[in-house]
Amino acid sequence: MSDLTPRLNGAINALKQEFTGLRTGRASPALLDSVMVEAYGAPMPINQVGTVTAAEARLLTVNVWDKGLVGAVEKAIRDAGLGLNPASDGQLVRVPLPELNEQRRQELVKLARKVAEESRIAIRNIRRDGMDAIKKEKDAGLGEDDAKRAMETVEKEIETFIKQVDDLLAVKEKDILTV
Repeated sequence: MSDLTPRLNGAINALKQEFTGLRTGRASPALLDSVMVEAYGAPMPINQVGTVTAAEARLLTVNVWDKGLVGAVEKAIRDAGLGLNPASDGQLVRVPLPELNEQRRQELVKLARKVAEESRIAIRNIRRDGMDAIKKEKDAGLGEDDAKRAMETVEKEIETFIKQVDDLLAVKEKDILTV
């Protein structure tokens, strides 16, 4: 169990990270975390070339530290596939978030469900690994009752984490669908 819990927590953290990248209509600096800027001849995360803040409910700003990278930051945001159109104002890049239409909201819900299902699959794979480890222990001399208790413990832990995935998905769906 001590090996499984960190892996399960990692799966939940990965899901949370994926969900922060899904646009809900409200400005969140985490929305731009996946944007890579071509700077000084190498791709860099946007937070290493400027400060990303949510200036208003529907506006992100990027205060670029090096004025020469403003164009590269704009291009990176535009090309990131987020459907955003930045505009620069000196060293400040403004990124307005357009209103989500109903069709786009439904697409985002489908994407959120897909990401959640991938997390459930990862959790089930961790369960399989745990059960295999218990079976190996059983073959190596672990008692029948101890093996059964260990398997029940793993099952309970897995159910808890799958419920966390379902709860996170429900919150994200509500967040996406509320206007």
